[in-house]
Amino acid sequence: MDNILDDIIFDNYIVVGVSTGPDSMCLLDLLQKKTNKIVVCHINHNVRIESDREEIFLSSYCQKHNLIFETTKITSYQENNFENEARKKRYAFYEKILHKYHANKLFLAHHGDDLIETILMKIIRGSNIEGYAGIKKRSQRKDYQIIRPLLTQSKEEILKYNRSHHIPYFIDSSNQDVNYTRNRYRKKILPLLKKEDQNIHQKFLKFSETLLEYNDYIKKIIQKEIPTFYHNRTIDLNKFQHLDDFLKKNTLYFIMHDIYQNKNDIVTERHINNILKMLENKKPNLTLNLPQNIIIVKEYDKLYIKNNTTKKSDYKIELDDTLFFENIVIKKVKATEKDDNSVCRINSSHIKEPLYFRNRKNGDYIILKNSNKKKKIKEIFIEEKVPLSQRQNYPLLVDENDTIIWIPNIKKSKFCIKKEGKYDIILKCNEREDLYE
Repeated sequence: MDNILDDIIFDNYIVVGVSTGPDSMCLLDLLQKKTNKIVVCHINHNVRIESDREEIFLSSYCQKHNLIFETTKITSYQENNFENEARKKRYAFYEKILHKYHANKLFLAHHGDDLIETILMKIIRGSNIEGYAGIKKRSQRKDYQIIRPLLTQSKEEILKYNRSHHIPYFIDSSNQDVNYTRNRYRKKILPLLKKEDQNIHQKFLKFSETLLEYNDYIKKIIQKEIPTFYHNRTIDLNKFQHLDDFLKKNTLYFIMHDIYQNKNDIVTERHINNILKMLENKKPNLTLNLPQNIIIVKEYDKLYIKNNTTKKSDYKIELDDTLFFENIVIKKVKATEKDDNSVCRINSSHIKEPLYFRNRKNGDYIILKNSNKKKKIKEIFIEEKVPLSQRQNYPLLVDENDTIIWIPNIKKSKFCIKKEGKYDIILKCNEREDLYE
């Protein structure tokens, strides 16, 4: 085991997560033989009566061995999933300490048995190729690398090393609690596998590495194709639907991996399958909720990935020289050659001023230019395929009597004058350029 760190360059401070359990104390001992630039990072989860004693022990150990010791104590938990919340708080602390010491390597003590448990749990839960590979021996984050050198070792080998090198450690009593999913795999399933083959962890490691090779190849294909249909959290469904089903699924995993900042344990196979079912649905407007307040919105030939925010309140804004809305800008102009739906010419004697822009209300209708027929705004939005998310707050031009005069870029009323007519107000609608800067 002494040579498992031989391929690693120690040229700066490193951070190692140490819980005082046998695995992390073994890793710490191995690292001490390679470098003295070690920052020991300890999280007191504050859920066992032994937690404080373990923190005191590790503090003394680091002082004795001239190691930097950094610790934090979690005072409360808010989420229902303790394991998930504890993991998030651990990594947040690790990253804080990495930045403090300008370190770019984080060492963690996951071992071969952990890999087996993780792969089995992923298979039961459902995942993609990368997820089924379990724990990576090395994984790159934005500005640091996570290294797990013990992944090639079994738990038995670690305990044997600790005995032969007289390494002190503590046993976490919560590891015996079968209410935790991982502990059930560890206590009930892993012994059966090891009975078949004591080196089963090596087989699982080979399985993991093979899947990661396939995943890297698929990623290269996706990275080449994705710019043709995905931009700014929006998928062009006309182009996306031409992909092979296998690539569709893995592309969605790839996108979600990016949305959730490389946390691949949040979106499961069930979520991806629900997105694919949404795409197959003939309804033009659909919404799907994902974890952490993310929503998927299907609007005709586009799929949007958005943060779920509350709807905007009703508004009524008096006409000014320039008005900005979500994705358009309305300006008063002196002249324009255009006479399409992006332009509205008004004879102020035909309407009651002042003019306003407001959002849509139930029952709204417009008397259409040329036909003189009433038509509901809701029907027009459907026919013109206005995305559902834009309909409620789409600006409508009204006069003092609340008569709808113009739906910018979409329809004009009988109160809009032709270019050859008599008018004294010209309004022009353009896309907001600042959205594309």
